Amino acid sequence: MHWRKSTYSDGGDGDTCVEIATLPARIAVRDSKAPARATLSFSTPAFTALIDHLKEHPWSEGRLPG
Repeated sequence: MHWRKSTYSDGGDGDTCVEIATLPARIAVRDSKAPARATLSFSTPAFTALIDHLKEHPWSEGRLPG
């Protein structure tokens, strides 16, 4: 599996690093600081919907909405 770091992961103290890997029908996501830990896997349409939602409703300063 080929992992690549998100282009949005270079800010702050370097502690917000996310990596993704493209699979035939899925997108895998992991924390680059702990690559041996759990990996999330999304269908390609679900991952696209997640990214589109985050672009429309960005979180600021790491705060969760609500």
